[in-house]
Amino acid sequence: MNRVSGGYPQTPGGSGSDAPAPHRGLSPSRPSHVIPVSPRGVVAIVGPTGVGKSALALHLAQALGGEIVNADSRQVYRGMDIGTAKPSPEERSLVPHHLFDFVDPDGEFSLALYQEKANAAIQDILSRGRLPLLVGGSGLYIWAVLEGVRVPRVPPDAAFRSAMQERAERDGPQALFAELEAIDPEAACRIDPRNVRRVIRALEVCRATGALFSDLRRKEPPPFESLVIGLALERRELYRRIDARVDAMMAQGWVEEVRALLERGYGLDLPSMSAVGYREIALHLCGDITLEEAVARAKSSVHGFVRHQGAWFRRSNPRIRWLDAAGDPCVPAESLVRAWLVGG
Repeated sequence: MNRVSGGYPQTPGGSGSDAPAPHRGLSPSRPSHVIPVSPRGVVAIVGPTGVGKSALALHLAQALGGEIVNADSRQVYRGMDIGTAKPSPEERSLVPHHLFDFVDPDGEFSLALYQEKANAAIQDILSRGRLPLLVGGSGLYIWAVLEGVRVPRVPPDAAFRSAMQERAERDGPQALFAELEAIDPEAACRIDPRNVRRVIRALEVCRATGALFSDLRRKEPPPFESLVIGLALERRELYRRIDARVDAMMAQGWVEEVRALLERGYGLDLPSMSAVGYREIALHLCGDITLEEAVARAKSSVHGFVRHQGAWFRRSNPRIRWLDAAGDPCVPAESLVRAWLVGG
């Protein structure tokens, strides 16, 4: 099956990317030589879906002797390739990629598991004198690693989650969020009320531990420094790129990919199948909406997801060094990284 490479959320131990080259605004090529650097920590590349993060990461990895660590919460799943915009085999062959395709769509996956694996991958890369590039649009995952968030290790309670999900469907997501606000207002301030899974998780942790979710999620500085580079693009142009990418995904066989997942028994109740666009296409395959409606809804869902990402990657955040993705950010980004690596 052909794949559209790109980045919303492969190979064992790794692989990742952000969009097909025509929609990234970048066309990375293998440099004629790699200038060695002395890694001092992690370079994170952040920004909204479709802005060109993976293409930039691939350039930097080739130029600076780096390895890419996925920070997209959906690219961890096996068999979800086109719709999550994973990189092509050709891209993955250029530099090592980590934390892709290590969970089945119905497997257990959590922020705690991701953080554990990401930290291990980063330490391994640094120990070999290579440069870790943490790349993705999942802000929760990015900041958990960079800020050393202590994630509560509370096992999932299937019965509790099912009861809460039924309640959300019966009374609306706001009912659960109101309960969380009453119990732990600090946690509620940090969670999108529409993100039912995260609201349920916060309630689950409070119930299991008898402690506040916010009290358990304290920070311990990680054992490495970090440089955070953000890619920004004017919203109208970003939406245009996203819509073109969705059309390309459809041409590459996204409907067939979702059909295969459904036939293998992966239902819409799974967190993995909540990935942007998968539910819309599944509804089409179930006969509930037309293909045209599914595509339109998928594009709208990605637009909404981009707006939500903005809360994680604010232009006012002094930790993020923003670059304009409308041109070619490779040269200024490489200069930034080289200066940082020597203590600049």
